Amino acid sequence: MPEPRPVTEIRTVACIGAGVIGAGWAAYFLARGLRVRAWDPAPDAGEKLRRVVDAAWPALTELGLAEGADRDALSVHPTAAEAVAGADFVQESAPEDLELKRALLAELADAAVAAGPDVVVASSTSGFPMTDMATTAAEPGRLVVGHPFNPPYLIPLVEVVGGEKTEAWAASRAADFYRHIGKSVIEMERELPGFIANRLQEAIWREALHMVAAGEATPEEIDRSITDGPGLRWPVHGPCLTFHLAGGQGGMAHMLDHFGPSLKAPWTRLEAPELTPQLRDDMVAGAEVSAGGRPMAELVAERDRAVIAVRRAVAAARGTAR
Repeated sequence: MPEPRPVTEIRTVACIGAGVIGAGWAAYFLARGLRVRAWDPAPDAGEKLRRVVDAAWPALTELGLAEGADRDALSVHPTAAEAVAGADFVQESAPEDLELKRALLAELADAAVAAGPDVVVASSTSGFPMTDMATTAAEPGRLVVGHPFNPPYLIPLVEVVGGEKTEAWAASRAADFYRHIGKSVIEMERELPGFIANRLQEAIWREALHMVAAGEATPEEIDRSITDGPGLRWPVHGPCLTFHLAGGQGGMAHMLDHFGPSLKAPWTRLEAPELTPQLRDDMVAGAEVSAGGRPMAELVAERDRAVIAVRRAVAAARGTAR
């Protein structure tokens, strides 16, 4: 194919599916100064979509609207193909039904080809690999996963990964476009059911359900254990860098060598992986990459400043003193 246009020239996005995720995407695209062409089979989809956009607009305004942002730059179309016509990028957000996704993505891929040689179709699926969803598509090369975190207009993360038949340019173009409009993008090297963030979130959720079912903790206790505990650190340093700091000056290596045996303790109903020398070395090397060469004292100071800021912000939002 010819060289794709710069992602700065993507001016119109087709949002296919206008439920919670699709409408959240539409609001975000509009706030970034883009035009949105939407389609959803529900007869009142347009009305519901505009309500979501209106509800999200104050938060988007506070975050900062792009020049030319206009919530009225939104049109609703009678068919998916008509919504895609004239679009530069397609965001699919249909329900999590594999057969539905297969049929819809096949239709969208054909429509995207007609719309232009570099129009990518990104799926907001929360768990299906693109390889499984693209099985009936005649043009699977431009199909890619662009998995957001709910609500898409507020949470910056997008995980991007192609399927076995996705062309490299399509995955790269999707990732570059999301970055251009202000998203935090993870370009995954391989497909993984549930992707990265949902896998981690699901592990906590399953453990929480086990504790409630066994009468070991209440939902309120579980929520507070995160919001007033590790959740305060995670906006600053994720779980890996957090454990790197837990090792003190010895970092991740000391933490694994000292606490590694506790992986076998019955703290969780999930089976722990074997802490092989290779896994240990990979974790140590990864922590050093995350640390970016900064000394431990600098990381600790960064964490402390940010946790204090998060606590104050949460307390202010709740109207409570902390």
